[in-house]
Amino acid sequence: MNEAGLLLAVLALFGYALIARRLANTVLTGPMLFLGLGWALAEMNLLHAEEAREFLLILAEITLTVVLFSDAAVTDLDRLRRRPVWPERMLLLGLPLAMVLGTLLGLLLLPEWPFWEVALIAAILTPTDAALGNAVYSNPAVPGRVRRALTTESGLNDGLSLPLILMIGCIAVGGAGAHEAIQGNWLVFAAKQIGFGLLAGAVLGWLGARGMLFAAGRGWSNDAFEGIGVLALAGSAYLTAYYSGGNGFVAAFVGGLAFGHVMKGRCAFVFEFMESEGQGLVLGTFLLAGAALLPGAAASIEPAALALILLSLLAVRPLAIGMALLRTRTPAIDKLFMGWFGPRGLATIVFSLFIVEELGGLRRSEDIVNIAAVAVLASAVLHGVTAAPAARWLGRRMEDSLEPGEEPVERTDGARDPDTARGSQ
Repeated sequence: MNEAGLLLAVLALFGYALIARRLANTVLTGPMLFLGLGWALAEMNLLHAEEAREFLLILAEITLTVVLFSDAAVTDLDRLRRRPVWPERMLLLGLPLAMVLGTLLGLLLLPEWPFWEVALIAAILTPTDAALGNAVYSNPAVPGRVRRALTTESGLNDGLSLPLILMIGCIAVGGAGAHEAIQGNWLVFAAKQIGFGLLAGAVLGWLGARGMLFAAGRGWSNDAFEGIGVLALAGSAYLTAYYSGGNGFVAAFVGGLAFGHVMKGRCAFVFEFMESEGQGLVLGTFLLAGAALLPGAAASIEPAALALILLSLLAVRPLAIGMALLRTRTPAIDKLFMGWFGPRGLATIVFSLFIVEELGGLRRSEDIVNIAAVAVLASAVLHGVTAAPAARWLGRRMEDSLEPGEEPVERTDGARDPDTARGSQ
């Protein structure tokens, strides 16, 4: 790897750290900047696409493993069960609806593609990314219930979509006849991937949480090493599943759920780790994705594929979320906002690379990776540019919707939140 390109990348990361707070309320997001930086460095031959792709898959798998584990660990499942309407419908109805609608759209736009590969790219374009949505999730102008619904959805939907992506990928690869372990036996292969992943994650997540509580109760552990412990536990779940024939990403997600359930809210250190060291992993992944994937993807993307990407962002998700929230007392403005704000990011990149690189044999493998890369770029730009203005617009509309004399409810973060004054979800 070119030393000058590496130096510029490290200096850019340092510079971003200096002004991250200043950029938080602008249209410039970290993923957008580092995708663009990676692309620019590749075009200037300061980062070589081939070398960057070798490093990308390794770093992306590590990063997604940590993100899946940590997002699941900090999810308050008890609260979700008490007030489940929006997140539950968005995950259990909106997620599969988006895959189905995306497949129908793909069949229309890509008629020469095999059916299961169309379904696969539709599924890969479905998960949303918390890293790209931070400008909304942390914005106090957005009503609390909307932020909670989007945060919960983005934390869980990549883990919940993975088994479906695996199933579709196994069918597609098996149909192509290029993978010996899958050909003619895709159901057994997929069942092992998901089943052993579930088992490894559940056991290690439960044991890890019990071990941390036991050590903390006796004063054996050190707060400074808790984040490292979580990193090691997520890696252990991934590797145990991998070597037993399961899927490491499934194990990381389920391990995080089990860990968070046992810890019962005592996971602040996980959040702190992801807000600091974890952000470095995420931004580094976007940098390498920009260098490894975007030059070739931007040059070779076809008009029909570009239309699929834009309609997936602009129409498929909003329609799926709107349908999922039918027959609920959800204001139309909230449906519109939550339907629009579903940025694609890390999971879309990693799932496309995983299916193509690890399973192999797809007829449209490079097209799938190219579509995923351009979709993430388009999402980073469109959602990044609209995040702060849309949040302010929604906040003003919510204020205007209050009845005369009705006071906004105070939130614990000190910002005003009128959502609870308008009825529960």
